[in-house]
Parts: sequence; structure tokens; C-alpha cells
Amino acid sequence: MYWTVLISSGTFEAMWAFALAARHLRIVPRLTLFIIGTIVSMGGLAWGLQEVPVGSGYAVWVAVGAITTLALGALRGTERLNLVRIACVAAIIAGVVGLQVLS
Repeated sequence: MYWTVLISSGTFEAMWAFALAARHLRIVPRLTLFIIGTIVSMGGLAWGLQEVPVGSGYAVWVAVGAITTLALGALRGTERLNLVRIACVAAIIAGVVGLQVLS
């Protein structure tokens, strides 16, 4: 349960990141999305770290957020994916998996 919350909260990191970049929205909707995304993201991280070791939990949370943000950016056409960037994402995933295996 804690891992599920931790991973889910990592996806909300993308929400507040996109809210910061959403210049097409007025300030109130941007701030609202930013605040909701931050509360859910940080709240889930705090809750997940009650049972998950902080080093592993934080690494997974950051990795999920970074990969989700990149994937959503690619789907929206604001991020370009190429072989090198995909290899870097694979390295992030491998690093997190390695951290879990070695813990």
C-alpha cells in the first residue's frame, strides 16, 4: 500500500511541474493546479515514507515524477524523444530497480 501511494504521488509531481509551465492559463488556475499537485505529491511522499526507507522511497518518487513529466511532455509535443533520451530514462529505471534489489 505504501509503495502504491508513493508511486502514485510521484505522478502528481508532473501536475505541479506542468502548472508552472502553463503560460496559456491565467494565474489562478495555474496556482490552483500547482497547489493541488504539490499537496498530493508531497503528502503521498510523506505518507509513503512512513514505511518505505527514505533513500529508496525518495529515489522512486523522483524517478516516477521525472519519467511522467517527460512522457506527458512527449505526448503533448513539447518534449522530443530520441534514442539518447530514451536510454537515459532506461538508466533512471535501472538505477531505481538496482537500488531496490541491493537494499
